[in-house]
Amino acid sequence: MAELNIVLVEPEIPQNTGNIARTCAATGARLHLVEPMGFKVDDKKLKRAGLDYWHFLDITYYKSLDDFFERTKGGKYYYFSTKAPQKHTDISYPDGCYILFGKETKGLPEWLLHDNPKTTVRIPMIDEARSLNLSNSVAIGVYEILRQWDYPELLENGKLREFEWGK
Repeated sequence: MAELNIVLVEPEIPQNTGNIARTCAATGARLHLVEPMGFKVDDKKLKRAGLDYWHFLDITYYKSLDDFFERTKGGKYYYFSTKAPQKHTDISYPDGCYILFGKETKGLPEWLLHDNPKTTVRIPMIDEARSLNLSNSVAIGVYEILRQWDYPELLENGKLREFEWGK
């Protein structure tokens, strides 16, 4: 299976992280959490947002952004930010890539964005909007990448409970 890595740098809101964990579980993406976080991992709001999907998750924790880059050295990194010079759909994402999202109140550090202009991307929105919700942004990014990869190993059709399609 193709590998997609979702990285949350210093997430602050447990419900967002729980929702992102559920997206990771449903898509087979790996979740990477970079400390410090604005909550404890055992936070009941985090668990509630992720519902009963926690056993599907592959989560790795890092003490800092430096720790993350040291332990994932050689990775292909893509930075999602409202300050980016190009759209998230302008990039072709390779297997095994890491997509990074910053904390809800500040985003990713500007030095990181400045040093990586070719791999820093924006989800388009109106000028007056400050940003999208973090969990929504992650879902948009994840599904764009999976669309580019033709949804590897994901179920592409569903079943009705009381009826059958085509009858």
